[in-house]
Amino acid sequence: QAQLVESGGGLVQAGGSLRLSCAPSGRTFTTYVMGWFRQAPGKEREFVSAITWSGGWTYYADSVKGRFTISRDNAKNTMYLQMNSLKPEETAVYYCAVARTCSGYGCYRITSYDYWGQGTQVTVSS
Repeated sequence: QAQLVESGGGLVQAGGSLRLSCAPSGRTFTTYVMGWFRQAPGKEREFVSAITWSGGWTYYADSVKGRFTISRDNAKNTMYLQMNSLKPEETAVYYCAVARTCSGYGCYRITSYDYWGQGTQVTVSS
């Protein structure tokens, strides 16, 4: 069964940076859309960013535009999320997800994604 494994989370001070990685196992997702979501304690899971299989299209939540950068290396079957200028309110569990197909605003919706990782904790201290 396909699995998504996130890594790179941790504790960082406000204004700091982290890079998350997502590496699927059990199959390749080179033609799928891959995305990141996050869920803070007591809040709903929310969209962060997504990228098409070619990397030609990227999507970002307004709250992270200009600070986060999503990328993927299909040769390594890995997706990344570079997070800069992190804020305490961005403390959350970050999840990697894969959608068989989505486009435009559909890629922002949780229901568009078919596979999910277990999540990696990101804690931003003030």
